[in-house]
Amino acid sequence: MKYGVNEHGYYGDFGGAYIPEMLYPNVEELRQQYINIINDEGFKAEFDDLLKNYVGRPSPLYHAKRYSEKYGANIFFKREDLNHTGSHKINNAIGQILLAKRLGKKRIIAETGAGQHGVATATVCALMGIECVVYMGEIDMARQAPNVSRMKMLGATVRPASSGSKTLKDATNEALRDWIGNPVDTHYIIGSVVGPYPYPDMVARFQSVISEETKKQLLEHTGNELPQYVLACVGGGSNAMGMFYHFLDDEQVKLVAIEAAGKGVDSGESAATTFLGQEGVLHGSRTILMQTPDGQVVEPYSISAGLDYPGIGPQHAHLYKINRAQYVSVTDDEAMKAGLLCSQMEGIIPAIESSHALAQLEKMKFDINDNVVICLSGRGDKDLDTYIKYFGY
Repeated sequence: MKYGVNEHGYYGDFGGAYIPEMLYPNVEELRQQYINIINDEGFKAEFDDLLKNYVGRPSPLYHAKRYSEKYGANIFFKREDLNHTGSHKINNAIGQILLAKRLGKKRIIAETGAGQHGVATATVCALMGIECVVYMGEIDMARQAPNVSRMKMLGATVRPASSGSKTLKDATNEALRDWIGNPVDTHYIIGSVVGPYPYPDMVARFQSVISEETKKQLLEHTGNELPQYVLACVGGGSNAMGMFYHFLDDEQVKLVAIEAAGKGVDSGESAATTFLGQEGVLHGSRTILMQTPDGQVVEPYSISAGLDYPGIGPQHAHLYKINRAQYVSVTDDEAMKAGLLCSQMEGIIPAIESSHALAQLEKMKFDINDNVVICLSGRGDKDLDTYIKYFGY
């Protein structure tokens, strides 16, 4: 794959494994074994069976007719919101729990921002009867309370991260600390295409089912498996990488990744990583991240709990640097209006993360025959409180 990872764990200038010595055995064990495990026929059969009969895949590719009229193109929603647990996160959680079992791990840890990855991890741990600890920032626990309740009901322990901005970055720091302290029996299910190699590649492979299905479904809908445009929101970037994966080598397909501008890219309250960031190391990989001139991580902000991450996955950093994908940003206000519009025009309440991708349609011009696919990465149940406060319902 032209845009894939090399044997050293790098995508161009980005990637690698920048980790404390204590974590080296864990990460090295994964690196040596993950390809063999996920290519094993027994693993693939179990993974595919669970995606079909537990998650409910394939998720539909829905032709949004009212949107298509409004924007003057054929607009399709890839409905990851219809998966069991309500987002794309379950695809990767299923893959990694099967991997952890084959590695003989007895305990799972995870980090979560919007809570969807935490719920997905708690779900697969319940399914497999494995202990689960989820780290979550205190601010995210407050604004994503329904997901905290779900995790607890599924039997997970939810541990608050009370340092820094008390959001996703801090939850990730806490999870890494736990892993350093419990290296032998614990597997860390990272929820995005971030972290030390092999995580970015592994998570992308598990999420690539999104674009694999989309190609087949688009062929059925239109007679052509390649759309003109593919859009997805990006925090760390797992739904976007899953949505882009099987289109990367089809260079006529324009890939558009939408970051969270928050209150504006110049407001000091933003998570528009590619616009504001520089190259550096974050959570175990070389990537692009928001940082001060002396290298301290800048606190990100977004109304969406899943997009306020101060970096992006290293493969995204590579795609941005070589201009294979376009990285743009959308403000809180633009995203919230787009979420309301989707609710009232298509009868689908999207997660605020996904609303960022929908908002980008307002800024694009299409030809009447263009096929445009948007990853609807999650459903908006978890965000109803934020929507209600914003619109004053």
